[in-house]
Amino acid sequence: MTLLNGLFTDLRNVKEDGETLLDRTMVLYGSNLGNANTHVTTNLPTLFAGGGFRHGQHLAFDRDRNYPLPNLFVSMLQRMGIETDRFASATGTMRGLELA
Repeated sequence: MTLLNGLFTDLRNVKEDGETLLDRTMVLYGSNLGNANTHVTTNLPTLFAGGGFRHGQHLAFDRDRNYPLPNLFVSMLQRMGIETDRFASATGTMRGLELA
């Protein structure tokens, strides 16, 4: 986490065309296990930063009726200007993720 914080700090301190490099970069960090003790592969802990999205919040979703992680990827692709509403098993975009 210390190294990840250093990356975010460095990206925030670099300016490019009036924006921080963090605003122009998307960083996705997570685990492939929702519960390492039981090897559950649902409800994965995921940290997402940058990309001009509004951050500084914790988004928690219904553990039983959660939507697929590829919905986040669709939101990321759309932010990069790629006109798509599909990626793998995505059912749309990620709820609660707005532009800053």
